[in-house]
Amino acid sequence: MPEQYADLHLHTTCSDGLMRPEDIGALAAQAGIATIAITDHDTICGIDRAIAARGNSTAEVIPGVELSAVIDETEVHILGYFIDWHEATFTERMGQLRRGRLERAKKILLRLKELGVDLPLESVLEIAGEGVIGRPHIADGLIRGGFVSSYDEAFDRYIGQGAPAYIPKQLLHPAEAIRLISSVGGIPVLAHPGTLKEEGFIRQLILWGLKGIEAVHPVHTQRMIDYYKTLAKTHGLLYTGGSDFHGEGRRFNSIGKQKVPSQVVRDLKSLIQHNNG
Repeated sequence: MPEQYADLHLHTTCSDGLMRPEDIGALAAQAGIATIAITDHDTICGIDRAIAARGNSTAEVIPGVELSAVIDETEVHILGYFIDWHEATFTERMGQLRRGRLERAKKILLRLKELGVDLPLESVLEIAGEGVIGRPHIADGLIRGGFVSSYDEAFDRYIGQGAPAYIPKQLLHPAEAIRLISSVGGIPVLAHPGTLKEEGFIRQLILWGLKGIEAVHPVHTQRMIDYYKTLAKTHGLLYTGGSDFHGEGRRFNSIGKQKVPSQVVRDLKSLIQHNNG
């Protein structure tokens, strides 16, 4: 039997992706992917829909999330796999994060208006649709409004870090993100460590309960992939990987371009079984 593969980092219209949760499993199957994880930013609204649509594809769906956190002014993303996304305290915390993102968007739009760029909140909400609002939606609004000509220009000129309309997110502490995922039976994994400016706190994340490292990611070279796999093994962690798929027109737009063997999924499931005793 040929080797099967998994893509464990996918975004949908429920955050800043461009593909509906109902459609992403079928696309993954067409790309030869046997298992996917829905890991939208700070929201779990797409999981039920992706699972319900599984009859249209052959891809198994792992319930997941990507939580944004910050430590020492460094933004850290923590992936959570096999979470109990219906748990009441967890869903309430996700609701708080959603409301926080909306308030941030309002502040960004106010600052844009002060700069002479009048982008109505209603326009951005229409673009975001059901999704948790974020800067990519504001960037799309700037493009549609004729204020910029590209996604990169929107960030460089207005809303990227250091740009005049940038407003930092009110983020979780990494320890809380790890604890939150663990509290609902999930496996917390450090996302795309190669994007971090400082790796020294990975050991601290492990002390807080980190269980894995995303070694395979589009921003990682083969040398980096090998390094993070070794780092994970050295510390008794799992390694994971995926395409960070967002959809056509986004930076990472090829589902299954970065993938991992299905053994990685089996390792995740084994850890879940071990944790459940």
